[in-house]
Amino acid sequence: MTRRADFLAANRGRRAPMPGFVLLVRERGDGDPAMRYGITVTKKIGGAVIRNRMKRRFRVLARELLPAHGIAGADHVLIGRAEGIERDFGLLRRELEKALGKVMSRPVDEAPRRKGRPSPPKDTAPLRRQEPGVATEGSGGTGFPPSQEHGRGRHGRGRP
Repeated sequence: MTRRADFLAANRGRRAPMPGFVLLVRERGDGDPAMRYGITVTKKIGGAVIRNRMKRRFRVLARELLPAHGIAGADHVLIGRAEGIERDFGLLRRELEKALGKVMSRPVDEAPRRKGRPSPPKDTAPLRRQEPGVATEGSGGTGFPPSQEHGRGRHGRGRP
């Protein structure tokens, strides 16, 4: 997979988080039985050398395990995590097998679940924005808090 749209579509599919990576799987539904895979490792993980090493390891795992354990006609995306940098390769292999098993056991139409508290209801009152140049109460119109309004010199610098 090379197109961003394919990666975004896979993000709406089923996910299996593991310590070293997150596996996303989404069936394309286009009738093509080919299994595609993509790999994503962000700069948060490390520099180019570390990211490329992680991608090479993921490529080997995907080529080895997807033909036997993957879903035909689906896109598989591996997202690297920081814990996966120095993880034992055999352990990564077992985790990918486990993740593929988890994904295969879920129903196809199951939506990804979000953990955590539900978001609070949106406030229906419109936000008020102060127009520039409008003085607020207790202000001399400079835009500075009252404690900093006075005593500024010609260039805006002064002792507080």
